[in-house]
Amino acid sequence: MRGSLLPPTVPGWRSRSEKFDMAVLEAYEPIERRWHQRVSNLDVAVDEIPRISPKDPDSVQWPPEVVADGPIALARLIPAGVDVRGNPTRARIVLFRKPIERRAKDTDELADLLHEVLVAQVATYLGVEPSVIDPSLDDG
Repeated sequence: MRGSLLPPTVPGWRSRSEKFDMAVLEAYEPIERRWHQRVSNLDVAVDEIPRISPKDPDSVQWPPEVVADGPIALARLIPAGVDVRGNPTRARIVLFRKPIERRAKDTDELADLLHEVLVAQVATYLGVEPSVIDPSLDDG
């Protein structure tokens, strides 16, 4: 049999990374909608695994209770700056797909974890407590 088993219109056709990207967009959408003015210069990206040591405090900001799972980083915030060519760069939250997927047991837990990590990173970016970004997190 040649060709794909599933048509591109069904959810099962998407790759694992495409499904993760969609989950990130869904988790970030309510934050972006509420804080649009303040996060308009913030990008959100996905990488497979962390590639830079978390011991670089000048380029990484870590809310440790959410963003690190033991020695493995789940996300990092890269402040705006200048690249090696002298071009300005925008601030960016990078989520690490494999460590996050390994920590989440199912799609509901993945959505909750993505929301929690994004709230923590946006709060760090804006210099506020996570409960300001999402008051429901203050309860837990």
